[in-house]
Amino acid sequence: MSNQASSLGWHVINGRPYDIGVALGRAGRDAVHRFLLPSAIWAEINDPVHRGAVATMAANTQRDFPQVWEELEGLAEGLELPIEAVFAWNCRGDLLAHAPDGCTTVIFPGQTPVVAHNEDGLPFFRGHCFMAEVTHSEGRGFTAFCYPGSIPGHTLAFTRQGWVQAVNNLRLLDITPQVPRMVLGRVALNQPNVTDVVALLQRYNECGGFHFSLAQCGQREVMSIEFGGGDAAQRALNVPSVHANHALYHSRGLASQWITDSSRDRQQRGDQLLADGETAPLAILHDQQASGLPILRLSADDPDHENTLVTAVMRLEADGVAWQLYDRPGALPAYDGKLLFAS
Repeated sequence: MSNQASSLGWHVINGRPYDIGVALGRAGRDAVHRFLLPSAIWAEINDPVHRGAVATMAANTQRDFPQVWEELEGLAEGLELPIEAVFAWNCRGDLLAHAPDGCTTVIFPGQTPVVAHNEDGLPFFRGHCFMAEVTHSEGRGFTAFCYPGSIPGHTLAFTRQGWVQAVNNLRLLDITPQVPRMVLGRVALNQPNVTDVVALLQRYNECGGFHFSLAQCGQREVMSIEFGGGDAAQRALNVPSVHANHALYHSRGLASQWITDSSRDRQQRGDQLLADGETAPLAILHDQQASGLPILRLSADDPDHENTLVTAVMRLEADGVAWQLYDRPGALPAYDGKLLFAS
């Protein structure tokens, strides 16, 4: 792994779920207390009106995914905050359709698939997000982009199991959540392959909406799955594709979702660039030439209150995932390397 000068942190974390959570909490504690706790979105998520839904999701998480619950308890310990508030924050996309999570993903299937992703989130976290290189005590491992105060699995990740994950928000309406979508994203990172991730999401999808792009070493196709609201729909992609954080084929989403102007414009611009023959992932993800709202989101007055915080390009080679992480356009990668597939 090489590292240019970057504000994107890097933390190596090993151990059992609780230990992993504590380390994640400590890594993000200062930013959470400084920026997140005084914010309007934190207050809205922790409003008592959500108490019943949060309690239901907490009980179901403890029952079905106890290791993730342990990680969340550790996260709360590391953040020096009550578990109830930390867990609610990790349910934000299940409680609010306007949770501040955007993102754009570009997919190039083929002999050596490429999944590239803009991670768009709260601008006040710029300079405070980090990559977590995690090894579980049982040997599973991944590297994921992390926001302060959040568990991994809802942004982008590449795994020692030889597959990658890129995640986009779906703003589904009228949801009655039973399990947090971010918990499902975290459970996904423990799976040995893409097939098992898809099976997980087909079984558990009473949650807010997410789209996963999933690619595995040795497979030409890239799996696209939109889930939430009690349903999941999947497609095996064989041609280049763009996904800009709204449902494109999920029946529940098509019937009832909120598509922001930014999401609509990014999808249209990305589709046009692919139709024009563009094949360079960065040319698409760092594009700002559209007549509408841009794919690369750097504006202080972004209407969704989101900015692009990192861009990842992940290439699935025969023996592992080669990756580059960019924290600003026109610069060399902040980090780059290769994670070998532990067969």
